[in-house]
Amino acid sequence: MKGMRGDVALAIGIMGILVMLILPMPRMLLDMALAISISLSVLVLMTALFIKKPLEFSAFPAVLLITTLLRLGLNIASTRLILSNGAEGTNAAGDIIEAFGAFVMQGNVVIGIIVFIILVIVNFVVITKGSGRIAEVAARFTLDAMPGKQMAIDADLSAGLITEDEARERRKSLEGESNFFGAMDGASKFVRGDAVAGILITAINLIAGMIVGIVQSGMTFADAASTYSTLTIGDGLVSQIPALIVSVAAGLLVSKAGVEGEADKALAKQLGANPQVLGMVAGCALIIGLLPGMPLIPFAFMAAGAGGLAWTAVRTQKETAKRAEVAAEREAMKTEPDEAPIGETLAIDELKIELGYALLPLINDVEGRRLTDQIRALRRTLAQDTGFVMPSVRIVDNMRLGSNEYVLRVKEMEAGRGEVRLKQLLVMDPQGMQIDLPGDHVKEPAFGLPATWIDENLREEAAFRGYTVVDPAAVLVTHMTEALRDHMPDLLSYAEVEKLIEGLGKEHRKLVDDITPSQVSRAGIQRILQNLLKERISIRDLPAILEGIAEASSYTQNLDAITEHVRGRLARQICHANRGPDGLLPVLALSPQWEQAFAEAMVGDGDRRQLALAPSKLHEFVGSVRDSFERAAEQGQTPALLTSPTARPYVRSLVERFRPQTVVMSQNEIHPTARLKTMGHV
Repeated sequence: MKGMRGDVALAIGIMGILVMLILPMPRMLLDMALAISISLSVLVLMTALFIKKPLEFSAFPAVLLITTLLRLGLNIASTRLILSNGAEGTNAAGDIIEAFGAFVMQGNVVIGIIVFIILVIVNFVVITKGSGRIAEVAARFTLDAMPGKQMAIDADLSAGLITEDEARERRKSLEGESNFFGAMDGASKFVRGDAVAGILITAINLIAGMIVGIVQSGMTFADAASTYSTLTIGDGLVSQIPALIVSVAAGLLVSKAGVEGEADKALAKQLGANPQVLGMVAGCALIIGLLPGMPLIPFAFMAAGAGGLAWTAVRTQKETAKRAEVAAEREAMKTEPDEAPIGETLAIDELKIELGYALLPLINDVEGRRLTDQIRALRRTLAQDTGFVMPSVRIVDNMRLGSNEYVLRVKEMEAGRGEVRLKQLLVMDPQGMQIDLPGDHVKEPAFGLPATWIDENLREEAAFRGYTVVDPAAVLVTHMTEALRDHMPDLLSYAEVEKLIEGLGKEHRKLVDDITPSQVSRAGIQRILQNLLKERISIRDLPAILEGIAEASSYTQNLDAITEHVRGRLARQICHANRGPDGLLPVLALSPQWEQAFAEAMVGDGDRRQLALAPSKLHEFVGSVRDSFERAAEQGQTPALLTSPTARPYVRSLVERFRPQTVVMSQNEIHPTARLKTMGHV
């Protein structure tokens, strides 16, 4: 319905222009029509100035035709009034024509005629001719380039770079550009014809008006010349100034394309869409109305109308922008975050602690030692105990965990899980008995011993009873310490081994250069160090380890055999690390019967030797080891299992499956200065 009203309005407007060619117009209506013509030309010029993209003003050829017809109709209507009513005075054709004539001429007919001729020359010779030539060349080149552009669109479509809809839109845009330049080439002829018609009509008005005034109205030559020159020049200026403005707009638009659509929709959308354009039109109309002698009412009416449209357009744009912003925010909330680069997903955190949300205060505990400080001290202690620096620990929160739960991860794999409670203390009995204090009875996460979470106000009572009292952060760090000791071999990377070797003195690096890679590779050294760490043997005395590797690698390439030889070189260190509080080394010796059983179960020769113990024997051995160590534990001792050098690797491989913390030593690893305390036999 709205489109039909636009069609009807456009049709009525065109018919009104044609009626002006035939029927006479009253002066007031002519003034209104002239004001519309001037305002419309300013609107066209401002629109041409403010458009940003090509093909935004595709209706310009139609606008050019309409404005030209409007000016011709007004010229004919004004000519009729000048010739018929010229004897009445200079206001015979309305106030606008009189004001233009008087304002430009300033009482001098020669000056008015010269100014008018100059405007005609500028419009006809300079602007119109140049615009027409540009439109003609642009139309020619656009048509020549169209096949290549169409082929490019088809190639992009075939390659999958654009969709079928995008290709269709590009073809329509290309067709519209070609049609626009072709139409502009033809429309430029209207401008030239309008300029010629303006010159002829002005000459007719001046000559025929004087004849009519002198012959029919009995005016003197001087009066006729003054009156009809004022009317003629005023009429010519009122026609040529809008024509000049539209010609300038044509020159600006001739290199730009436009949009497709019906003329009424294009005019309504493009001429009234920009509030800046409407504001400029309102301002210009008001200034013209305020000029001396100008009728204020027509231009004030146009200024008010254009200003109202500009204000409405501004409100519409603000509401549209606000709605778009709200829609964008909603869309952003629905949209998932951008995917992280794939390279970042390949990075692995060597050590990581995940905390439940209730444990986050452990990181920033200002009352006591923060968790980060305790982890820093732990890394220093482990570096002294093991011989290499642990990787940095990353602490993150995990909302999927329980509020008081934590998870320890080594190379992204879970290495331990537990629960601690802030504002409480974990209490344990050194004898391994259950605590007789009010609280929640749990298992200590590091060793699985019976423990109890108590309130902080029971600390003194627990200490008085001889219980071990541990704060939440210490519980977590203790658990992490045991987890790291179990995963030392995984943390000793090739890069860490290189750092250890580079940190040696020059004399020791010479030894490394002698044995690598001729006797053993750097990766082989890493494997030997990992074997030592697997049984919690410190590699801090790296020079002694390298000397042992150099000795053993001269007669064997088996890394396990080299490791056994290195263990013998570290006998003092191993004995010292496993001695008890009394300075004695408690041991449980493997009985001769089991030594014989292991010797007989060996199959293969050299490096291919393997243990083939019968399942019944294996079950019996496991039971004997458990019983012997349990009896030693009842005496408060944690002995090492002592075997022969040949059987030690195989015994260790069996024992670590059910008692990984048990130390298995060979007789070659007993240093002469060590004092043994035999706890029995297995």
